[in-house]
Amino acid sequence: MKLKITLTLCFFIGLFSFTAFVSDDDPFAELLKKFEAYTTNYPQEKVHLHLDKPYYAIGDDMWFKAYVLNTKTAAPSNISRILYVELINEKDSVKKLLKLPVMGGITWGDFKLTDSLGEGNYRIRAYTNYMRNFGTDFFFDKTIKIGNSWANKVFTKTNYSYSKENTADKVTATIHFEDKNGIAYSENDVSYDVQLDYRSVAKGRAKTDLQGNVIINFANNQSFQNKSGKILATLTLPNKEKVVKSIPITSTSNDVDVQFFPEGGTLVEELPQKLGIKAISSNGRGEDVEGAIVDNEGNTVTTFSTAYLGMGNLVFNSQSGKTYTAKVKFKDGSQKTFKLPVAAKSGYAISLNNADTSKVVLRIMASADLVNSAELKVVAQSGGNVYYVSKAKMDKQVLLANIPRKNLPEGIVQFTLFSANNQPIAERLVFNHNKADFIDLNLGTSGVSAQRKGKASFAFDASNGSSPVLGSFSVAVTNASKVSPDEDNESNIYTSLLLTSDLTGYVEKPNHYFLKDDVQTQKELDNLMLTQGWRRFLWKNIINNVGPNITYKPEQSITVSGTVMKGNKPVPNGKVMLMATKGTMYILDTVTNAEGKFVFDNLSFSDSTKFVVQARTKTDRKFVEINLDFIPGQIVTKNKNGAEVEVNVNSTLMKYIKESDNYFTEMTRLGLLEKTIKLDEVTITEKKNPAKNSSNLNGAGNADYVMTAADLSTCVTLSQCLQGRLPGVIFRGNIPYLMRSQNTPIQLIVDGMQMEADFLDNVSPMDVESIELLKSIGNTAIYGSQGGGGVIIITTKRGDGGRTYDRYAPGIVTFNPKGFSLSREFYAPKYDSASNSNKADYRTTIYWNPQVIADKDGKAKFEFYNADEPGTYRVVIEGIDAVGHLGRKVYTYDVK
Repeated sequence: MKLKITLTLCFFIGLFSFTAFVSDDDPFAELLKKFEAYTTNYPQEKVHLHLDKPYYAIGDDMWFKAYVLNTKTAAPSNISRILYVELINEKDSVKKLLKLPVMGGITWGDFKLTDSLGEGNYRIRAYTNYMRNFGTDFFFDKTIKIGNSWANKVFTKTNYSYSKENTADKVTATIHFEDKNGIAYSENDVSYDVQLDYRSVAKGRAKTDLQGNVIINFANNQSFQNKSGKILATLTLPNKEKVVKSIPITSTSNDVDVQFFPEGGTLVEELPQKLGIKAISSNGRGEDVEGAIVDNEGNTVTTFSTAYLGMGNLVFNSQSGKTYTAKVKFKDGSQKTFKLPVAAKSGYAISLNNADTSKVVLRIMASADLVNSAELKVVAQSGGNVYYVSKAKMDKQVLLANIPRKNLPEGIVQFTLFSANNQPIAERLVFNHNKADFIDLNLGTSGVSAQRKGKASFAFDASNGSSPVLGSFSVAVTNASKVSPDEDNESNIYTSLLLTSDLTGYVEKPNHYFLKDDVQTQKELDNLMLTQGWRRFLWKNIINNVGPNITYKPEQSITVSGTVMKGNKPVPNGKVMLMATKGTMYILDTVTNAEGKFVFDNLSFSDSTKFVVQARTKTDRKFVEINLDFIPGQIVTKNKNGAEVEVNVNSTLMKYIKESDNYFTEMTRLGLLEKTIKLDEVTITEKKNPAKNSSNLNGAGNADYVMTAADLSTCVTLSQCLQGRLPGVIFRGNIPYLMRSQNTPIQLIVDGMQMEADFLDNVSPMDVESIELLKSIGNTAIYGSQGGGGVIIITTKRGDGGRTYDRYAPGIVTFNPKGFSLSREFYAPKYDSASNSNKADYRTTIYWNPQVIADKDGKAKFEFYNADEPGTYRVVIEGIDAVGHLGRKVYTYDVK
């Protein structure tokens, strides 16, 4: 990507003069200055995740590398240095959350798909805190199918059929139940609950037939905005165990909606304009149609058909005094009539011809009554940078200009036509190809073995033009014979950062537009630009000086901040101490400002670290209140890529997940994979736990002695109250010791936080819920050497995990913030010794490396060993250089 803004002033063909607006008092020049200030003050970020595979099975690791870019510079972002990555299930619930440090716009991590997760359509979502200011549409958000054979007893396959009953959509769902070996569950009881948009529309009971099928009928007679939901089907197994399966409902009819989009935004009478066509089925996917445009007198004006994913276009000239409809024919033979947009009597239109490989042809048209009436302006921008500006008087109905493609960046460019009073009146998106913005990857494969367990050594040269580039790359190698890529639907560094991140709504099969560089593909891509909306900013906000509401600040590091109060007044110059424990303790201190605020920044700690914040006044008085600053978590919005939801995840991935079982079994045998042990259901008579919220590692309440709040009601300080009441414990001053080990103080743990023994009297007895004493070897062993002198576990009434932080004494709070997640290393066996060569190797991801560096000479290398199975191995390399050039390479080789 070019960092330099190119400002091109082009002459319109047929014009005799051109007026450049360079004077300071030119209102349009002032608007461009406001645009530059706006995009500089409010730069945005994009995120792409390179995943090792397109789909997964329970037991897999989901490996990824994140690339974070600044949209203004197109280079790796330095706005944010923390990235959040979420794994979200079909219930729109976050199942896993990673917080990762970002350096130079890159980071990496993984999700372990444990068998506590079920199969389904998951989403992986990534964003920075700063990105939250601009809405969730900007987040990286991808639907990922995860199958489950390893920890699954019941498999379903569902088919839907649709019909109409009066005004209601009637749905018939046929659900087939079988076990892992394909044997049907015949004559088993099934209960079901059908939910649409989280509302129950049908409930009932049924029994599977001899083939394992059950038929469920339901109707959608309400105008749900999103006609989707799920069937919760509960199958009772022969041993009376109940298994619940959640089956997606992606639509409740086979209706197709057809929309027509005038190029530029408005249809104008007597002007030949292009109309974009988009036909979408009720499940959100494009569906090709054909039809005719008919006027109000019944005359056929023109015919049309869509060519790819329900998108196409036609040229149309609306005549004065006439109205038009489109008669559309669908693939099932049915027909439907749609009204065309009403044409304006007078106006301007913008048209772009994007077919020429060397230039973009711009055409501006005006109604006859507007000739010689105004001076118009055109601006082309991308990523907040202006690449083309021109203005001219409309002295004829049609004006033309040629813009060389080399002057425009790679990606989506927004052309906007402005009126004489500098108001946007028409807009058009084009996708520009500029090879100068890419990294060329010249891959050397002479060291690649075609043998099973053979060594594969790769080297590549990274360059931009004739210059080598210093870049960061990620490499994923899979056995494509087991992991079949859907290349058209693949998301990659090009589709994420050049296409979908700048468009609103769902983009179907995004990689289709990057696989070929031919005329037909360019036409299909231009149809996408005609029918899909831009979403980065609105010109009217710039004109009206309306900036985004920046609620969430860019994060450069983990920060702990807050305010110290005494009564209703802030405490200036107060002393604040931060103590963190993770094996060892470190302590930081600071003072509050005039508003009582304090901050500890540049912190870096892991996810399990606990903290204590202690504050006092300038004169060491501790009866103050600490209010920590907390950023609320990001809500989970409805899946914008709902069209990618697969009804039958397991059956679709059955070949892959069954083959994965071999790998998981071998990994478990080698002790490299753990499987949750699921016990048979038993009925227990509940016994009240006196320390139910305890952080006791042996389990809450599993202690040698337990005291509760009722035992502490008359206490003034804990050390005085506990003397003589804890069996086998003596006190020296306020420090407790076991009688058998009087040289080592008892380890004190408060709400899971390890504290020094003399901290005991900082805890108010009135705030204590329970106290557990661990002194026997059986109870202290889990704490290792730290429990050698015994352990006292104090759980406060606010230490139940229900709050982000807990106050249990004046001037003291404990809390457990989200720390950085630790990145694990991909397990790749080496077969350079005979001892390893006899082990079975059934990997589906053969190799994953998130950080392959191309040095200053553009040279990089990586190597690995092939797995034990033959097939076509697919190597995918993605990466970026320091100024934002993108690179991607796909290479396949056969292992015999």
